Amino acid sequence: MRAQKALGRPLSGILLAGLAAASCTTAPQTTQTAAVHSAKRIEATKVTYNYTSEDRSCLKRAMYFESEHSDHDGYMAVGTVVMNRLTSGAYPDSICGIVAQQRQFAPGVMTREVKAEAEADLDAAADAILHGQRNPAVKEAMFFHTDGLKFPYNNMHYVAVAGGNAFYEKRGPDGELQTPSPLAAYEVAMNYLPQHSASSAQFELLVPVAVPVPIPMPLPDAVVDTDFELPGTVAVPSPRPPFDSAALRGGFDETGG
Repeated sequence: MRAQKALGRPLSGILLAGLAAASCTTAPQTTQTAAVHSAKRIEATKVTYNYTSEDRSCLKRAMYFESEHSDHDGYMAVGTVVMNRLTSGAYPDSICGIVAQQRQFAPGVMTREVKAEAEADLDAAADAILHGQRNPAVKEAMFFHTDGLKFPYNNMHYVAVAGGNAFYEKRGPDGELQTPSPLAAYEVAMNYLPQHSASSAQFELLVPVAVPVPIPMPLPDAVVDTDFELPGTVAVPSPRPPFDSAALRGGFDETGG
């Protein structure tokens, strides 16, 4: 009996340990499955925006001229503002449209020369923005001005300083945004479009401008009279006289006999 009791104790301990281990391994699996489903939901809700190489160039120009040719942090801050405006729905629906909007960005932003030595840093920052990275300190800001300036408005909620600029959101006394909210970076997918699409050329090849109409050939056994001649004179019928004319009445007067 003692042996059985002694033997029973470790067996029960093994069973309890096994159940505890099983419960520990199943819980993380449930959490992992939930995380996968959550990731799928986030992926499904992304909004796609198209961009071209010109849009990428416009983004670089905005970052360069608005951040005082500063550094990666300043470039990313301005790039975040551009993307916030794009995804808010309150501004033009393309990057170039936003950057070229009058009296919004630096004068000459679309025409001035970008120094060649800045291209590498600008390329890295622009590609990072277009692949979903943001300056997290900028948050939902869509406005900025040169750091150090002061304005009397009470709706300027400052969130960051970078690249010589102070970035701010417009919020009311209750803290609510006074502008449409931009999309978060994980809700946005950027789709690159080549400059010249081949679809129009393919369409022209498939649908010709003019379709020739074939002329039917004569039947093999058809007989063509080549000796046919028009008559020398053609009789022209005389017009019929009116019904009440003298020619039809035969010279009778209207009273008869």
